[in-house]
Amino acid sequence: MEWIERLNSAMGYIEEHLTDNIDYEQLGRIACCSAYHFQRMFTYMAGVTLSEYIRRRKMSLAAVDLQGGDVKIIEIAGKYGYNSPTAFNRAFQAIHGIAPSAVRSEGVSVKSFPPLTFKITIKGAEEMNYRIETKEAFRIIGVSSPLHQEIEENFAIVPQMWQNAVANGTLEKLAGLMDAQPMGILGVSACNEENAWKYFIAVASTKTDAGLEEYIVPASTWAIFPGTGTNLSVQDLEQRIVTEWLPTSGYEYANAPDIEVYLNPDPQNAQYEVWIPVVKCSDKK
Repeated sequence: MEWIERLNSAMGYIEEHLTDNIDYEQLGRIACCSAYHFQRMFTYMAGVTLSEYIRRRKMSLAAVDLQGGDVKIIEIAGKYGYNSPTAFNRAFQAIHGIAPSAVRSEGVSVKSFPPLTFKITIKGAEEMNYRIETKEAFRIIGVSSPLHQEIEENFAIVPQMWQNAVANGTLEKLAGLMDAQPMGILGVSACNEENAWKYFIAVASTKTDAGLEEYIVPASTWAIFPGTGTNLSVQDLEQRIVTEWLPTSGYEYANAPDIEVYLNPDPQNAQYEVWIPVVKCSDKK
């Protein structure tokens, strides 16, 4: 499938640029999606974040370089983008459990992380319910926080945002302002005009509030998946969507926001929907 082929082309780009700058935006362009969506897909499909995968590949090659000659450690550090021996030493030990200088001793064990390739496998006997809906643009108001390029940092930022919104009364305030579809407390990962990603906790509303930020969700088509359970189950559902449904669905990620619609925001027994922006594969040439 073309979608899988593009993912593997992105993997090829990473291999070609392990000794220079790896442009996350270029990875998104190769995969025909945003850099943010590419990182999310990669993390769910590979079971490791993109930045950690790149770090492992660099340290695998660095270990080979250290074993193969008398090149100075500082030169090998620079080759893989580390400006100081201290930073390189820290990264190398995190992967291999030993200092770079120890690799040159005979019989020392190091780790090898080969390049990843993607292929379609049949899995998931459990059914997945979904519907495809095309919606006009709609307005949301709420609070936001920037999303980092290193997506693993967002795994800490977003839960903290929700905790703060509960503690400081923001969720209660937003619920009182909700007056448009989709009805529910929204978690929206959106890109602004400067190509910077933000996460909103918001509601669809025609009202205004000086303390809240406005964003217009663009018209798009979404694949909408219902779910129930704890907040952690949202991530489980998103992973199943990317690894089980998306590869064989005939759709690909579109450049529009991801949306979580919490119909019942009880953290222990939530009812929610996950909206994934999609476009038909045949329409994305």
